[in-house]
Amino acid sequence: MFTLYLFCKRINLHFMRNKRKLLIEQLDQKLQPFYISRKVLVPERGWTNTVRTTLNMTMAQLGARLNITRQGVKRIEESEANGSITLNSLKDVASAMDLKLVYALVPKNGTINDLIHINAEKLAQKIVLRTNQNMKLEDQGIGDEKIAKTINELANEIKREMRKSLWD
Repeated sequence: MFTLYLFCKRINLHFMRNKRKLLIEQLDQKLQPFYISRKVLVPERGWTNTVRTTLNMTMAQLGARLNITRQGVKRIEESEANGSITLNSLKDVASAMDLKLVYALVPKNGTINDLIHINAEKLAQKIVLRTNQNMKLEDQGIGDEKIAKTINELANEIKREMRKSLWD
């Protein structure tokens, strides 16, 4: 009976790992079109001002489309430029100019999978080097090649298990 329990537990763990891996792959696929956006520099005065002036639209004209005053448009542009605008306000502005607000959170470098791998390696390195330091004090330290192999193995295990400590 106990063997059956362990077997079911192992199957469940395997299923959860595969599910997590699939979720990561799906998220990377969804974010793929946004990865190029890392190269985009946000205009100093914000997108609202940049697009509005490029379209040769006055603040009064945009205000009329938003049912607000020219001063209201100025406040929106200022709040976007200083980073305090809400997503709902940006969505309204985009809609008023016949545009679509596109919103995503993307890794600064690489993919979601790369982000997880990098953090798993950092955590593994921290654990292995700390353990090796303790072993050195007892004259039981290991060589650099063995340390690198151990870090790699532990990083793969951490990544597979998606430990919450990955983000500490």
